[in-house]
Amino acid sequence: MTNTHNRYPPLTPLPRHVGMIMDGNGRWAHRRGLPRLAGHRAGVENLHQVLRAAVDFGVPIVTVYAFSSENWQRPEEEVQGLLNILRDSLQKEVGELHKNGVQLRHIGDLTPLSDDLKEQIHAAVDLTRNNDQLIANVAFNYGGRQEIVEAVRQIIRAGIPAEAVTAATIDDHLYTAGIPDVDLIIRTSGEMRLSNFLLWQGAYAEYYITPVYWPDFDKDEFYKALKAFSQRDRRYGGLNT
Repeated sequence: MTNTHNRYPPLTPLPRHVGMIMDGNGRWAHRRGLPRLAGHRAGVENLHQVLRAAVDFGVPIVTVYAFSSENWQRPEEEVQGLLNILRDSLQKEVGELHKNGVQLRHIGDLTPLSDDLKEQIHAAVDLTRNNDQLIANVAFNYGGRQEIVEAVRQIIRAGIPAEAVTAATIDDHLYTAGIPDVDLIIRTSGEMRLSNFLLWQGAYAEYYITPVYWPDFDKDEFYKALKAFSQRDRRYGGLNT
């Protein structure tokens, strides 16, 4: 049996919060002569492995980009397929995630979703809300710009005067209120862009880009990303002395 401790020596520092842009599902499927939705299903299955790895490595918070607010522009068949994959995953996997101590949270706008899917999401969040092994934010129908717009609207509705608005005020009105900013953002498939993900929270995040497609981003690849982070010199705009 492999000694996990020797295979994955402890790393320091570890990010408190890791964001993941899970890219490359469609290309993974295309290379195998499979339909795009087969890639998306493989990606969801892989997500469970990555969440288990996060627990093993001691990462306390993960935010995964599951469906952007722009993804509605994809072909109707693919959009409906993605919604069905979410529905199936909630039915089949939430119990196991709950048993493993994962606290599921949703960030984004649930308004366009069907009532039954909304109920499933709320039920998963309610079931796991007291778990403390890992906070897993699932960004579904999420867009970073819209999140900031909505935060500003909430601040105005609350009657907070302009001169009283600070960065902390905006923090408190984001979907991620109460959660530390993301320290590391991982993007698979080699693409070099943010795609409207955690624009505010990622202001000082470190970025790790890998050519590996998301369904192949396994525990070893996750460890490589964490190791790269541990070797970064984070200066937050200043100089280390």
